[in-house]
Order: sequence, then C-alpha cells, then structure tokens
Amino acid sequence: MQKGKMTFWLLAAAFVAALLLPEQVEALDPGRFLQRAQDRAERNVERRLDQIIDRKVNEVLDSAEEGPGSRSGNDRLDPAASEGVRDQVVAAPVAELSWSRFDFVPGDIIIFEDNQEGERNGEFPRKWDLANGSVENAVLNGENVIMFLNTNTNSDGGIVPMLANSDGDYLPDEFTIEFDAYFDSPRRTYRVLFYDGKNQRRLNNNVNRGSNAQTDRVRVSQNSAVFGSTYGYYPGFNSNTSQNETMSLAGWRRVSISFNQRALKVYLDDARVLNIPNMNYNPLGITMAYHNPNGGHQGYIKNIRIAKGAVPLYDKFLTDGKIVTSGIRFDVNKATIRPESMGVINEIVQLMQQHPELSFSVEGHTDSDGSTDLNQRLSEERARAVTEKMIEMGIAKERLRSTGYGQSRPIAPNNTPEGKAQNRRVEFIKI
Repeated sequence: MQKGKMTFWLLAAAFVAALLLPEQVEALDPGRFLQRAQDRAERNVERRLDQIIDRKVNEVLDSAEEGPGSRSGNDRLDPAASEGVRDQVVAAPVAELSWSRFDFVPGDIIIFEDNQEGERNGEFPRKWDLANGSVENAVLNGENVIMFLNTNTNSDGGIVPMLANSDGDYLPDEFTIEFDAYFDSPRRTYRVLFYDGKNQRRLNNNVNRGSNAQTDRVRVSQNSAVFGSTYGYYPGFNSNTSQNETMSLAGWRRVSISFNQRALKVYLDDARVLNIPNMNYNPLGITMAYHNPNGGHQGYIKNIRIAKGAVPLYDKFLTDGKIVTSGIRFDVNKATIRPESMGVINEIVQLMQQHPELSFSVEGHTDSDGSTDLNQRLSEERARAVTEKMIEMGIAKERLRSTGYGQSRPIAPNNTPEGKAQNRRVEFIKI
C-alpha cells in the first residue's frame, strides 16, 4: 500500500478510536482494530462512490430521454454533444499531454482580433454582427466574454465578424482561427461555420449538410470535435465507456483551427483532434455559433483571433533573415508565457536543434498601451522568459540572448485591436 493511502486509513482508524470510550479501546487488540477499521472504511468509500456514480448516470440518462417526440430533423441532439450520454459524469481532459508536443502555429498577419477589451456588460459585441439568435457581452468570473443566450438550430445562427469585405471571400488560402470556449456541461457545442451567415450565400450545393454529415462547419464539444461524419476525441477520452479516469471539470478550453489550401486541422488545448486532408471546397468566411439541445445553459467565448498564414517558420527565416511572430503570448501585463504559445516555441527549438549553426537574439516588443517605462521593462522580461524556456528545452544558453524594445518599434498602427496584436510580438534575429 502506498504511504499516502496508509496515512489516510490510519487517520481514519484514529478518528474511530477517538469516538470509543477508553475501556472499549483497551479491550481491543490494536493491530486487529486498525486492520478492521481500514477494511471497513475502504468498503464504505467504495460503496458510496458507486452510489454517487450510479445516481449521476441515471440523472443524465433520464434527462436524455425527456421529450423525445419534440425533436426531429435538425432539432434532435447534436452528435458532437450527445456522443455518449454519460459525458456529464466522466467527460474530461484526462490525458496528461505535454504542450511540448503542441504543433499549432498561428498565422502571422492578423485579420480579426477581439479580446473583449472595453466592452460594456449587456451590450452587443461591437466588433461583431448578428446572423441569428441572441448574443451579448457578459462578465464571467471577472472577465469580459461574449455570451450566447440561445440559437435557432434551423438557421445559420450566431455572430459574424465586422469586416470591410464581408460580402466577399475574406478568408485567404491559408488561415488560422483561435478562441477560448467555456464548458460546464458536456452538451455544450460550439460551432465554427466556414461562411458568413449574414452576408454570404451558403456554400456550393455539393457541400453535405445532412444531420450527421455537415461539412460546412466544425462542431466542438468538451472532449471532441466533428467535421462531417468524422469524429476526433481528446486523448484518453472514450465516448463508449463510463470508465474514464477523471470527472468532467468546468472551465475554458483553447480551440485552434488551421486551414492550408485544402487541409483542415482542429486542436483542443494541447492535442490535435481532427486532421482532414481535403475539405473539398474553399471556405468563404466565418460564423461563430453555439448550441445546447436542452437549453438552460449559455455559451461563452473570448479571445477570438483570425489570422492569415502560416508559412513554415524556417521558410520565413530563409526569406526574411528573421522570424517575427505574434503567436507567443503572455498574461496581461506579465511575462508569463501562455500555454498556446508552445506551438511556435516548439518549432523554433526544433529548428535550432536541426541547425546547430543558428543563434538568435530574442527581442520583445509591446503595443503602446501603458507607460513607456512599463512597456520597456515588460518587453525585456518577456524576451528573457522566452530564452529561459528555450534553454530549459535544451538549447545552449550561448546560442541565445535577449533584449526588449518596448513600444518603440511598431510594425502596425496602435489604433486598432489588430494593429496592437501585431505589435505585441517576439522577433528572433540571427546573430
């Protein structure tokens, strides 16, 4: 038995002994008493856990069976959300993957950026237009978010980004989409439609939009993603069994989508869950939507970015003599590297491992928000944090140096969210 377990059962036995009268304790053999108390406690804990699990499973099964006659056609349970009705008990990001294997690299030219900065609670998000449904700004756990109150599953639903050429094909041949999605129910499903639900016509008729094979969108639930009839699951999650390792936990997941000419990849946090080699059509635009078949839950998203790219970093280096990336991100006003930055860092580390002749000056830059002195110090600390992370990953410290330039070298205007995001960057300059 492990030491931690032994300590727990000894404490439990001591607690029981404390409830007995002194003469009762003296009448017991101490070793036999402890063994019996441990055995009894283990049996009781197992019995109680079985009861809790059975009760929860029954609750979800009962909920799934309510009102079946009210659902038909597009109104029935969405496959991405209903794959395994016992998800409420056991759906979880169970595999302890490492962001060191994360290979998503965001596009380098930002088309659209919305971090909900300056939004007013209860108003409609100012960088978006409404295709259908009910959407407004909200505050969740102290953070500004976009809240979906309801959606009409018989329509295109959701919100579309406010862009100058929204009635045309505004997505390049290579693009990435990123956003954070909140889950506190496995029935939540967020949808990314590859056309603008308000300003563009639906995709060509050869795109299959059957109830189980919609290829004009990606549907993302807590532990899975669906494109058409192709399902992908977060590693460690099994939709066909209730014997997953941990319970479902409420919280945010990072959704990352990459399109390159014809290939589509979808990531949940640190894992790639879909890899579609050929979408068979050209995505035109974006609609962000949400669906919960039983109602009663709102959907929340934040930190949405659409970017053009991404050219492999080594190709960029060969062309430009440097690597400029806004894909390395930090907590607000801090030098703490956010996990989604690891795709870029991993690729640069791999590049340096494959080319031992390369050495880099890592240079931090900020936007113009805040004081000049603060931004200068912040840029230096962030550049240093990146070099320390790369050294930790095996790059010799002699091959790296760091410096910061604050807000002094912008590459885009600081009067738009997209421009600010472009200026919050890290550059790798060959030395």
